[in-house]
Amino acid sequence: MRVDPGEEQPVAGVAGVAGVAGVAGVAGVAGVAGVAGVAGVADEGLARWVALERQDPGPLCRELGAQGLRDAARRRAASRPRGPRLPVVRDLRTDGGLPLRLYRPAPRPRPTVLYLHGGGFVMGDLDSHDSTCRRLAETADVTVVAVDYRLAPEHPGPAAVEDAVCAYDWVLQRLPELGGVPAAGVALAGDSSGGAVALLAAVRLRDAARPPSALLLAYPNVDMTLSHPSVEEQGHGWGLDAQDLRWFVEQWVPDPGRRDDPRVSPAHAELSALPATVLATAEHDPLRDEGDALAGRLREAGVDVEHLTHPGLVHGFLRLGHLSPGAARAGARLFGHFGRVLPRPPSEAAASLSGMTRSRSPCGGKPARPEWAQALVEVMPRSPSGSALPS
Repeated sequence: MRVDPGEEQPVAGVAGVAGVAGVAGVAGVAGVAGVAGVAGVADEGLARWVALERQDPGPLCRELGAQGLRDAARRRAASRPRGPRLPVVRDLRTDGGLPLRLYRPAPRPRPTVLYLHGGGFVMGDLDSHDSTCRRLAETADVTVVAVDYRLAPEHPGPAAVEDAVCAYDWVLQRLPELGGVPAAGVALAGDSSGGAVALLAAVRLRDAARPPSALLLAYPNVDMTLSHPSVEEQGHGWGLDAQDLRWFVEQWVPDPGRRDDPRVSPAHAELSALPATVLATAEHDPLRDEGDALAGRLREAGVDVEHLTHPGLVHGFLRLGHLSPGAARAGARLFGHFGRVLPRPPSEAAASLSGMTRSRSPCGGKPARPEWAQALVEVMPRSPSGSALPS
């Protein structure tokens, strides 16, 4: 597989959502057949990417290993088109040292979303999904806090879930300082493996009587048994190889006997009483069927779920918008829709700093100080090390 399809440079002939140069035989989802035999994808840009993937898929993840995957992803991260400029983008840390990144689309308070990145449980960090978080903040009109959770295999499941819950509690206690709205709570969002982490964290938080306000799950990996037909049907030649998917799961859950453990495999968890959920799947994704099954289970559990299917798209389409107009449109629609699902109380519902009462965070340490909170709303704020983080 390619280490990170979202980091590929735009291919010739793709000039953004509004301008795509013609390629003979390419006619949309129903008839993309003119790029090296690729058919049934959303547009010519995606057809070109799929053709390149099939021509040179690169080494298997098992061959590269976790560190090799991370190193390659970091080397290529600088080539990814940066997302929209925002008034505030700042790196933070919880009291326990967990790295976070704050994105604010406007000075006024907005609903807050905690974002858990994808990467097969093995790779990904604050930089890998920086563009995604910027677009989520701008398109959904929300404050976003991204979490740099611990990765497998050094930290197998459910370590990332523990970090997500820790970050959630830390953010929940500091919403006014971070540009959130206390009355709106905190929503959880994640893509791919990050979708699994988000759903597992939501189950824990529900059980602890402090549930998130909503869930966004983009093509999530939720069933570690990998027993659905699409794993093989769509797991060859569409960007996410079935062998790589199985290797990722092995790192997250080394013991095959635990692949249906609800603490690490959310498809096997009790799903009742979860918040409103927006679930996205893609046609050419080995995880498609487990996403479809999750939507059914959520409905059966009485959860308000909206399942958005995406014909002609592939796994990871949120980070393929610079290559595919169809992927760009799908991402914009998904984020915009999620923004409308979130609760948005009147602005006066936001509590003042002086009126905010907080308990000690489970992440450790003392609550944040008001003067630290004031620093968060500076334009072009500085990182904890003192260097300015580009907005």
